[in-house]
Amino acid sequence: MPTILIIEDDVAFCRMLERFLIKNKYEVETAYSGLEALKKVALNRFDLVLSDVRLPDADGLELLVKIKKKSPETPVVMMTGYSEISKAVKAIKDGAYDYISKPLNQEEILLILDKALQSAGESKAVTIDKKQTSTQQADLFVSQISEVSKRLYQHIGMVAPTDFSVLLTGESGTGKEVIAKAIHRQSNRASKSFVPVDCGAIPKEIAASEFFGHLKGSFTGAVNDKVGYFEAANNGTLFLDEIGNLSYDNQVQLLRALQERKIKPVGSNREIEVDIRLIVATNDDLREAVRQGTFREDLYHRLNEFSIHIPRLVERREDLMAFAEYFLEKANEQLQKEIIGFSPEVYSIFMAYHWPGNLRELQNVIKRAALLTQEDYIPKTVLPFEITESQNDFHDTTLTLKSTEKQQIVEVLKQVQFNKTKAAEILNISRKTLYNKLKKFGLE
Repeated sequence: MPTILIIEDDVAFCRMLERFLIKNKYEVETAYSGLEALKKVALNRFDLVLSDVRLPDADGLELLVKIKKKSPETPVVMMTGYSEISKAVKAIKDGAYDYISKPLNQEEILLILDKALQSAGESKAVTIDKKQTSTQQADLFVSQISEVSKRLYQHIGMVAPTDFSVLLTGESGTGKEVIAKAIHRQSNRASKSFVPVDCGAIPKEIAASEFFGHLKGSFTGAVNDKVGYFEAANNGTLFLDEIGNLSYDNQVQLLRALQERKIKPVGSNREIEVDIRLIVATNDDLREAVRQGTFREDLYHRLNEFSIHIPRLVERREDLMAFAEYFLEKANEQLQKEIIGFSPEVYSIFMAYHWPGNLRELQNVIKRAALLTQEDYIPKTVLPFEITESQNDFHDTTLTLKSTEKQQIVEVLKQVQFNKTKAAEILNISRKTLYNKLKKFGLE
């Protein structure tokens, strides 16, 4: 069983990460400071070190160098925020195996740790076991029931192996970044960096520096050299979320970099060749923005080599409880609970609600409900008022369930075209239990 040292000064976050890794069959030790980490590295052999780049008593990059000096064969993976990606890139140059951006994605952690341990010569048995775990987690998002979801993941499978630029459209909260990561995982660049960027959070004045980097002293406040997002994603995937928020001038700069496959850091005369896969996302209508003259038409066509629309949650109600079970599993891990599932009443409410916040709202509702639940099944009483009270407003939907167990089973069977295996999965019962209930209610 591989042993991992986590170096993280945020005690709550460190413990949560420790529990997650232990559950996934790693042995874990923790250190809350650079000094404590160096003492443990000197006394013990670790298969891998997972370290934050920002610590209260040490610079993460300096700590990396010291760890590699004491234990050069141990792979080190750095954890970093979006604003510190340049540090992460420098860390790789200084000997780190890879980096992962915060907030951490569970399946991404497992994939990176797998690869790092492989590179360090871990046994095939461990690697295969961990690969299966991360694959199962990824499949929770792809093994869906609805036809729209099946088409969605067919499109992902078709475009992922190519180098097409992909435009993801859909409402806020539909999971655009999750889809972008799925494309990256299935691409030929999966072993390279996935760099996500929120374009809405980048001020127009510093966008060039953020995208292409800058040299020390090139403008007021440039106290150090900075690696931009393009260089950080070189040979990997660059994901630009909320692309419609870029100013017209920034769009020109982006288009030029994509066409020439070269960037020039601010204050530099040197051009850097870059090879990236670009995925962009928006909840705006870019075609309308083109018509209004706020988004460049040539950039739109450059980005839209392949378009994928991500449906709203209400358009894939057949998948809703599969997502709910997945989010409950994550909540159980984070809160160290063992909630089994949802009461039939909650199931009915979930299926009737219109979910304006899509998957993000569903995840937040379940996480809050799990925190409040003291029973084996999540009850109606822990749901937000606006969800429980909205139930009566949606009786016109074809998937609205009646309160009785018999009618619930009938509606679910209709929903899945009388596929009893799928019905049992949605109802969170075994096939044998479903057959017994069908017999009980005279529905055979």
